[in-house]
Amino acid sequence: MTNPSPTPEQAAAAETPGSAPAPAPAPAPADSPVTVSGPGTPPAAVPPATASGPDAAPPAPGSGTGDGRVPAPRTAGESRRPTLRSDLRASWPDGLVALLITAAVFVLLYVRIRNKTSSTVTVMPFMADAGGFWMYFLSQAFGWSALLWAWGTVILGLMLSGPRPGRLPISAPRLERLHRTTSLNTMALIAAHALLFAAELVRHDTASWNSAVATAFVEAFVPGGYDSGTGRIAIPVGQAALYLAIPLGLLFYVRHRIGPRTWRVLHRCVIVVYVLSVWHTLLYGTNVWYDGWFRTSVWLLQLPIAALLLLRLLRPARRSEKLSARPGAGGGERTRWALRLGGRLVVVAVVVALVAVVATGRDGGRSVPPEDTSSTHNHD
Repeated sequence: MTNPSPTPEQAAAAETPGSAPAPAPAPAPADSPVTVSGPGTPPAAVPPATASGPDAAPPAPGSGTGDGRVPAPRTAGESRRPTLRSDLRASWPDGLVALLITAAVFVLLYVRIRNKTSSTVTVMPFMADAGGFWMYFLSQAFGWSALLWAWGTVILGLMLSGPRPGRLPISAPRLERLHRTTSLNTMALIAAHALLFAAELVRHDTASWNSAVATAFVEAFVPGGYDSGTGRIAIPVGQAALYLAIPLGLLFYVRHRIGPRTWRVLHRCVIVVYVLSVWHTLLYGTNVWYDGWFRTSVWLLQLPIAALLLLRLLRPARRSEKLSARPGAGGGERTRWALRLGGRLVVVAVVVALVAVVATGRDGGRSVPPEDTSSTHNHD
């Protein structure tokens, strides 16, 4: 009698005596990016490192796990990639906190104006009427909360793209989602700041309604439209921050269309938006018009960002971004090596300059009130 041939399962068991089926992988949180593998995939089939986070490209539609098996079905609530709609729904707690902070800043500014302890009264004496210019102060409050939320967004981004602390109060996927929601709320706060500034211009314009709206739109949203004093520079700087923040922030949700590499290159420009925001604040923020503890505090907040940026450059998460001891032989490699070295040296210089400004309380700006504090936009 001929013995029956062993089945494939029996043959596999005979090759590995005593082996047991591989346990199923533990389910990951619904909001975390995961790499799904087929049931029973041996450990050797799993790559040693899998890209995760917003930079990771999703597997091609219809592709398997790399070993011919069909991926396991997704669990309930598991999304292929974060969407704008899902992040907008998740951003309301952060947005509510932002509104509460804005309200607190508004009350602080209003009280300081009423008590004539704010430098705003020195810069623009006609604004001593706190009740008459309440919308302008509300615009300032949204501007300050926008700067604070932009600061937090940059901090989270640098933590995610560089070496992470050993212990974090929340998981990395939740940290990534918080980074996205703070980014969305930052855009909303910047837009509210600009819209309220335009509304204040309309409210105090004595021309017809149509003419007042057109003039306010030009002054608030068209570069070069504001032609008074420091605003000729500060307003276009703020407009540049607004017009760059919105597309750069929303590009995350179409990165699968433009490619992860293109998105990463564009996303690095977010730090430029933040620098423009700080520059706009120091140039035009009447609350920080002169040297003092308030202006120095703004500089102090930049130290953690500069330190994290330097750490991110010295210890990048991607191996390809590390600075080698010597440049390569090719001309392109030498150029990239020189740019990376120059970037690190610039950040070191920025850190040193920030420490000097915070220690001395002087940044080379305005130290005493000018003799003439009149403004062509006093709306009298």
